[in-house]
Order: sequence, then structure tokens, then C-alpha cells
Amino acid sequence: MKTIHISHPHSFTRGDLPETVMALGYFDGVHLGHQKVIQTAKDIAELEKRKTAVMTFYPHPTSVLKKESEPKDVITPIREKERLIESLGVDILYIVEFTPIFASLTPQEFVDNYIINLNVKHITAGFDFSFGHMGKGNMENFPSFSRDAVKSTTVKRLSRDDSKISSTLIRQALKSGDVQLAAELLGRPHYVKGTVIHGDKRGRTIGFPTANTELSDPYIVPPTGVYSVIAELDGKAIKGVCNIGYKPTFKKERASLPSIEVHLFNFDEMIYGKELTINWMKRIRSEQKFNGINELIEQISKDKEQAYEDLKRFDEKLPMCKSSERTT
Repeated sequence: MKTIHISHPHSFTRGDLPETVMALGYFDGVHLGHQKVIQTAKDIAELEKRKTAVMTFYPHPTSVLKKESEPKDVITPIREKERLIESLGVDILYIVEFTPIFASLTPQEFVDNYIINLNVKHITAGFDFSFGHMGKGNMENFPSFSRDAVKSTTVKRLSRDDSKISSTLIRQALKSGDVQLAAELLGRPHYVKGTVIHGDKRGRTIGFPTANTELSDPYIVPPTGVYSVIAELDGKAIKGVCNIGYKPTFKKERASLPSIEVHLFNFDEMIYGKELTINWMKRIRSEQKFNGINELIEQISKDKEQAYEDLKRFDEKLPMCKSSERTT
């Protein structure tokens, strides 16, 4: 996949680029609804013998249009969004810089500059996609702005239990700790990536060494508590149990951010400085304060047993690590 970063004004003309069928959207999470929009573009491109393109925007439009509601966390940071879109078999990804000037473009200016001048012959988007200043352009009036020079296909809403599958619904699920619902809507477990750093090293002294992970991007992290997880390290998938929290048993003062510590099953290697991916599989319990180390050790043992049970169904196949070597 070729990634093209665009800032307004750009100098591309139709002759610079191949004819494409383009999927349009912000695509945070690249969830099942987004995948449907992109797959529709792919199917049309195959029929029309054209390349498949995706256009997304960075940073999040609300960070430009409504600074007071700027999202501090995203489901998929831009580099992960790029990786996920590439995995769907897209030929070209356009990442358009979302600025106040870009946001002020009229629907006609957007279509002329970012559809027609990029040699797009057919677009796909969700039923609620809008474009141009104040969102005055939409899939219904798109033909008038393209002057029928570009075809359009509107993808109907994809629902679960009468609720539209959306990035907003997924964010709500993650922030409430319902990582299983989030996985259903995403079509894969929600994951975060980070670097293994030095921590208190207390876990090793009580028989449960952990990988203290510092996130590489501002991902949405589930609320404090204990989770069954599958980690990815050096191409291997490793089952484990993860604690997100402030360690109230040992610390009186609350840190500014919770720590993310993963106990990897049947694993005992020094991995400081390595990148670790954490796939959130199931919430086990909330964080709690214990009356001493023995009580804590007893509960961690129970958490570990619960995680083993939760992860049994992944013994044969770990969907997020298709080429990984399994470690149990």
C-alpha cells in the first residue's frame, strides 16, 4: 500500500494518479462498519478494474473544530490505523491534514480538490458521512457537487442489537471495561502498544513478575482492574493477566496515571526496552486494596486461574497473531 500525506492546498492533478474507487471516513478503530465501507470500495474497484483508495483525516476533526471536546485518546493512533487499512488490501491511503483552512472548504471545493483532482471515479462512504464547511455536503447531494462525473455508493448502517456500530459506541464500551463488546464491534480485540520499562520489580519478589508497559501513543485504555490478555512480543503470542491501576495495597499517594503491568504465563525473559502489544480479552475484576501481601498473592493466583479459563478458547487459534508462535 502506498501512503500519501496531503496538506491543503495540494498540487495533485488527475494525471498524477491512477483511477481509483475511494472509501471516505475518519475510520477510528477501523471497526466492522468501516471495514464494510472499505470492502465495498474494494469490490467495486475489482469490477471496474481500478485501484482501491481510502481517504482519512488527521488529526481528529473535533480537535480543530471544537477544542473543548478534543479527544485525548483514540481507538487507533494514526500509525495503527494505517497498518490496519493496509491489512485490508487497500492500494492507496490518503491521509489529509485536517486544519481550519481545510475545514472551511465548501463542499464543492472539497469535491473538486480531493475527489476529482485525485482521479477518483467512484466513492463509498457510510450513510452519515458529511464533507465541506459545516458538513453541508453528504452522500445524498454528492452527485450535484461531482456533476455526475464521479459515482457514489452509500453503505447502510451496520448494527448490533439495534445500535449502530460506531467509534463512539466502542469508546463507551472500552471506557466501561466491556472489552468483549468492543472486540465484537471491532472484529478483533482492542489492543495497545508500548515499551517495557523498569518498574518497582515487586511482582518478581512475590512470584508474579510483570512487564511494566509505557504506551507509545494515546490509546483508549480500559478502566482500572484486572484483565485476561494476549500479548504479542517478538512475533509470539503469549497469554497473560494484566493489572491496570494505582497499586493501592502498596502506595498511599495516587499517581497521575495508572500503571499497566502484564504477567506473562510460562515466561521468564528480560524484555526491557522491547515493544509489547496487549490485546484486551476479558475483564476479571476491579482493582482493590488488600490487607497485606499474602492476601494479594492469594487473589493474584485466583486471577491467573481465571485468565487461564478465559483464554482456553484461543488454544487452537489466536486471531490477532496469525503468523505468531503460540506460547501458553
